[in-house]
Amino acid sequence: MKHLLLHHKLSIAGIILGGVFGFFYWKFVGCSSGACIISSKPFNSIVYFSFLGYLTFNIFKKKKVS
Repeated sequence: MKHLLLHHKLSIAGIILGGVFGFFYWKFVGCSSGACIISSKPFNSIVYFSFLGYLTFNIFKKKKVS
C-alpha cells in the first residue's frame, strides 16, 4: 500500500486538489437553475474536476526509460 501511494503521489494529489476545486466551483459559481450537468450537484462537480486534476497532474509525471 505504501509503495502504491508513493508511486502515484502526483495522481492522488491531482485527484484531491481537483475535488476540492470542484467543490468550491459548485459552492461559489454553481448553477442557479439546476439545468447545468456539471455544476448543478456537488457530486458531479467534484467527480468532474477530480478527473481533470488527475489528467493535469499526470502531464508532469516522469516516464521510465527501460
